[in-house]
Amino acid sequence: MDNLQEFISKLREDFMNGSLLEKDIQEDPFAQFKCWLNEAVEAKVPEPQAMNLATASPEGKPSARIVYLREFQNNDFWFYTNYGSRKGQQLSINQQACLTFFWPELERQVRIEGIVKKASSAESDAYFNARPYDSKVGAWASNQSHVLSSRAELEERVSELQKKYTPENITRPPHWGGYVLQAEYYEFWQGRKSRLHDRIAYAFDGKTWHISRLSP
Repeated sequence: MDNLQEFISKLREDFMNGSLLEKDIQEDPFAQFKCWLNEAVEAKVPEPQAMNLATASPEGKPSARIVYLREFQNNDFWFYTNYGSRKGQQLSINQQACLTFFWPELERQVRIEGIVKKASSAESDAYFNARPYDSKVGAWASNQSHVLSSRAELEERVSELQKKYTPENITRPPHWGGYVLQAEYYEFWQGRKSRLHDRIAYAFDGKTWHISRLSP
């Protein structure tokens, strides 16, 4: 498109779909999250489980990517990946991370900050065993985040593994499994007219969740 920069700079969206007032929120941020996630599902938002996972290197250099939320309970949020990936390497040194959900159809965003730990072997096995066979093979085949000489190299590796493993004997690779983010901070964002958005934050002090309204 010609004049793309000008086009982007003039894009405007006035948010009119709702509000987020203290009288309407849950005292427990996890309950509030479940309420909003359920509303995203009922609204048929595409991939409501998609979340941006932000990590950082030991030097503080940020890195972010989209992953899928797979389980959630009691302020814990699970995702699964290759332990040797960039995010896995960063989390092995710096366990602080942030999840962001964006549901544009509802004009809503949720940020969740916390400490990430590896899921148990039993949890990782259970999730891996429930995956489709091709996805299981992919977990073995991909040396995630590392350089490939070509697409053909990856496809050849997949073919070799399909000969080695059947749907009946394939098990979880030792370099692949789950992580759990234990939430310490939530922020719920509801778009409002004229950029005067509603932002409600929940911060945990080790015993209690404290609720505050943030300026947009």
